[in-house]
Amino acid sequence: MNKLIVELVGTFFLVFTVGATVIAGGSGVIPPLAIGSALMVMVFAGGHISGGHYNPAVTLGVWLRGRSSPKEVLAYWLSQIGGAVLAAAAVKYLKAGAAVAAAAPAVGPALLAEFLFTFALVYVVLNVATAKGTAGNSFYGLAIGMTVMTGAFAVGNISGGAFNPAVAVGISIMGLSAWSNLWIFLLADLAGGAAAALVFRAANPCDR
Repeated sequence: MNKLIVELVGTFFLVFTVGATVIAGGSGVIPPLAIGSALMVMVFAGGHISGGHYNPAVTLGVWLRGRSSPKEVLAYWLSQIGGAVLAAAAVKYLKAGAAVAAAAPAVGPALLAEFLFTFALVYVVLNVATAKGTAGNSFYGLAIGMTVMTGAFAVGNISGGAFNPAVAVGISIMGLSAWSNLWIFLLADLAGGAAAALVFRAANPCDR
């Protein structure tokens, strides 16, 4: 139960930061910096308890990598989506009346952008937070947070820069993305997470 609480809380603050900085908030470099920083501190805060996934694609990758059970995957997903829903509700309350425009990304570029940076995110997580060669390091949270920040800078204007199905649910509830776009994030992000796990296993055949 403690792991699920940590996953809910961490996902809540990540999704809350996304909404609060994008809706009538900062512009330019502020949202990517804030979002990457929020993920970083939540990973440092809860990584020792739950692994600090806060992302169904990360949980999928960790499972395929061999460090989680199917039962735990489902429980984590429910906690992560629950945190995203609560965060979206909090943002909608605090930002009531603010103008919100739903993004309309081009399907092909959005699929590729989400796949590439979700792959990068999960690949980094697996290498800095689960690999034997980096066990006990002090930089894992920074590496993970900066990967999301980099992705937001690089392709945020193409796909919205979710790299996370829970974030995708949250921004859909907040009106930042149309519900008709949700499948783009679910498909690309989960595929990116799965691909990262397969590449990790191929590159680290002795790390099980």
